[in-house]
Amino acid sequence: MHKPKADAITSLHDLSAVDLLAGYRAKQFSPSEVLEEIISQVATWEPHIKALYLYDPDGARKVAKASTERWQQAEPAGTLDGVPVTIKDNVATKGQPVPLGAASVKLAPAEKDAPPAARLREAGGVIFSKTTMPDYGMLSSGLSSFHPLTRNPWDVSKNPGGSSSGAGAAGAAGYGPLHLGTDIGGSVRLPASWCGLVALKPSLGRVPIDPPYVGRVAGPMTRTVDDAALMMSVLSRPDRRDGMSLPALEVNWKALEKSPRKLRIGLMLDADPARRSRRTFARSSSRRRRRSNPPVR
Repeated sequence: MHKPKADAITSLHDLSAVDLLAGYRAKQFSPSEVLEEIISQVATWEPHIKALYLYDPDGARKVAKASTERWQQAEPAGTLDGVPVTIKDNVATKGQPVPLGAASVKLAPAEKDAPPAARLREAGGVIFSKTTMPDYGMLSSGLSSFHPLTRNPWDVSKNPGGSSSGAGAAGAAGYGPLHLGTDIGGSVRLPASWCGLVALKPSLGRVPIDPPYVGRVAGPMTRTVDDAALMMSVLSRPDRRDGMSLPALEVNWKALEKSPRKLRIGLMLDADPARRSRRTFARSSSRRRRRSNPPVR
């Protein structure tokens, strides 16, 4: 992964969304300048990690230019105006196909943005690319029959996790601050943990999604907790297309209901389920043998 020197000034592509917005407000830099740095970062890393799908730098330049003009007039259009964003393959974006990571899926342009994509676009996010995923999201891996093999930027011989594999790799490689993934059984949490990011699987219905599916939610993948909170403030806005969505609720996503002091953190050091199963079986078998063959004293 890119590793700046300890005394180096943070590059624009590495800044958080919160810091980008502060910089835009202070006219320290513009959305167009930030996007160009990200485009340069993508050119450096994408040949190695293959995190992106439908990468559209020219289209993003037009959106960033319009945002730059709004910021120059001190008239931003939304919460995320000018902040670069990627969106996972399986979240529909208008006019683009949704292959679900699978070569077997017939490609047809989506008629409209799915709710999470619509909220990010409405908020002024600069959507410059979709990100890869394994077939139908059924692996915690960057392996797909449709996309090239996605790799982990920290070590390109390693797996980025999945199924939001491209989002995890893009976030770790410095492709801007905000990346949208989806999760049923770990698909934002696993790649985030393997790529050194922050991720949240929101409660079912808190982030409207279409088509709705029991257990599947969209969630943020970012490099800071503040950015995840900022992204949730946008994603959680209502959309009537999801009949399972929760009633609209004003949530201060940056305010904790309780202090994290004294909370315990679980750390899984062994991510190989087969090896864990073998260990569990061996321990269980050992206990059964001890119960059936008590020691002779």
